[in-house]
Amino acid sequence: MQVASVRPVRATAIPSVTDALRAMESLLLGSGQRTARRNAWTAVLEDRRRAKDRVDAQHVVEAVAHRTS
Repeated sequence: MQVASVRPVRATAIPSVTDALRAMESLLLGSGQRTARRNAWTAVLEDRRRAKDRVDAQHVVEAVAHRTS
């Protein structure tokens, strides 16, 4: 009976598109610009969330108004 030799297996993650874009961003932009861009994008996403919440709240108010009238 033979004993199978054990080879070490290396698991390397395949870089995603996001990782590639972040790498390019880090090469092209300084750290201050990168931070400013990320902060701006975070603000955009937060504004979109608040706008959606406003629309949802308006729909609730209108639904309640129609039930009571």
